[in-house]
Amino acid sequence: MSWESFIARRIYFDKDKRREVSPPAVRLAVAGVALGLAVMIISVAIVVGFKHEIRDKVIGFGSHINISAFSSNTSYETPPIEYSEFLQQILQNDSDIARIEPYATKPSILKTDSQYMGVVVKGVMPDYDWDFYARNLVAGTIPQITDSTVSTQIIISQHIASQLQLNVGDDVLAYFVDDNRARARKYNITGIYKTDLADYDNLFILGDARQLQQINGWDANQYSGIEMRLHDFDKLDEVNSRLYRLLIASHDSYGSHYYVRSVRELNPVFFGWLSLLDMNVWIILILMAIVAGFTMISGLLIIILENTSMIGTLKALGADNRSIRQIFLQVASYLVGRGMLWGNVIGLAVCLLQQHLHILKLNPEAYYIAYVPIEINIWHIILLNIATLSVSMLMLVGPSYIVSLIRPAKSIKFE
Repeated sequence: MSWESFIARRIYFDKDKRREVSPPAVRLAVAGVALGLAVMIISVAIVVGFKHEIRDKVIGFGSHINISAFSSNTSYETPPIEYSEFLQQILQNDSDIARIEPYATKPSILKTDSQYMGVVVKGVMPDYDWDFYARNLVAGTIPQITDSTVSTQIIISQHIASQLQLNVGDDVLAYFVDDNRARARKYNITGIYKTDLADYDNLFILGDARQLQQINGWDANQYSGIEMRLHDFDKLDEVNSRLYRLLIASHDSYGSHYYVRSVRELNPVFFGWLSLLDMNVWIILILMAIVAGFTMISGLLIIILENTSMIGTLKALGADNRSIRQIFLQVASYLVGRGMLWGNVIGLAVCLLQQHLHILKLNPEAYYIAYVPIEINIWHIILLNIATLSVSMLMLVGPSYIVSLIRPAKSIKFE
């Protein structure tokens, strides 16, 4: 152990009782570091959790990438595209694509004896991945759609069920208007879901795609679109651009051109809103780092002033300014370390409580989720700790030069 480290430890610890020296200013400095780091950990966990929750909900209703017919029609009454062998070969040979799910959509009117409501029926195939709806199911079960027969089972949202006073097991008539004709189909409700994403909950019911193909008079290989889920969301833009280039000049045997869009392009409002959260969290991180740094500066200055006589003695004995600055920077590092320890404990404790108990609630109509979401990422916490330590110590280098202004002749007499 160097003599600088030995003296730093003697300053930090009481010589007799081994009790940490912590005057109010130093306690405040430690508290500032702890509070700053705790707020940073909580802020990052909330923002990451919130972004992933909303992103997963939007993807759950659609997918990562969508291929549809190129058309100026912005309604859900879209022209079909052919899921041809050419398209199947391109998608199935792409190693980044995890699932390929053809679907059909058609506007409809659900009618009961006393109520009616406009909805969009989304038809899926028997191999559709129902995991998202199973996680958000509040009553009943997922529809049974098999290869053998066309299913009349559907799943509806809690909002639609409430508006039409429907329950699991009820039958409901759906009216489809086409060429000034209204055709009715009877559906049986097997499940009710709720995602709190009102833009979709208020609109979509899910059933068998082959039912819609029959109503539209489409062939078995014609769909409103093809949804694709990727293995890695981070490759979204790369895969989307690749498929766009491959299919931009292609069309199916019915003359429809393929149009490739990512979930970001289909939902610009949601992803634009989520991108604003990144700016907010950076502002919080910068402010908390500055607060922690300035509280440590005040604590360091107090420690230096309290030990002015010792600094003069060390200089009289031949110690240079660099060695003395190193002593007080080590003392400051002990204080920063203690503050970071408490900051991690407080931040992680709050995150774990919220993650498991959902103490803090939100208005789902405004935030699309009923509670404050938390996602704890160990790498984010490590980076925040490294950044806090680095910023705090860098901000202390300048104030530590105050020791060079202390003169031995005057400071030895200083009390």
